[in-house]
Amino acid sequence: MATKNMIGIDVEKAAHLADKLNTLLADYQLFYINARGFHWNISGNKFFELHAKFEELYSDAVIKIDEIAERILTLGHTPFHSFTAYLENATIKEVADVSDGDQAVREVLNGFKVLIEAERELLALSAEADDEGTNALMSDYIREQEKLVWMYSAYLRE
Repeated sequence: MATKNMIGIDVEKAAHLADKLNTLLADYQLFYINARGFHWNISGNKFFELHAKFEELYSDAVIKIDEIAERILTLGHTPFHSFTAYLENATIKEVADVSDGDQAVREVLNGFKVLIEAERELLALSAEADDEGTNALMSDYIREQEKLVWMYSAYLRE
């Protein structure tokens, strides 16, 4: 029985990473659908600004969803691909009927908190597994999202 997968990662570590990546994938799917809903339903005097920002968020999430799913496949496993699996495995929860800008931004920040925590865990696990591909992906995501947390937090301090 092989101890390393096709890209040279320990089979057991790759399976553990794939499981954690699938949870992250589920969280990104919920983050995406929440941001999409905020984009559609936002109202008030900050409509134009937030409508555009939420579109940026969900457009970026689509790219990350694809990258995460492809990383799971690269590790030799199958990404979740049903909303049932996403809902059952995500830490981020559905947010419905939000049209208030401040509330939507708070929900975005809550989502980033979950994502960054999961990405940091994956960063540590991928370092232990000598999985530079997953490590680089998580490092990039964390760097981008920490800046967004600062920016969205500053928005709430008007």
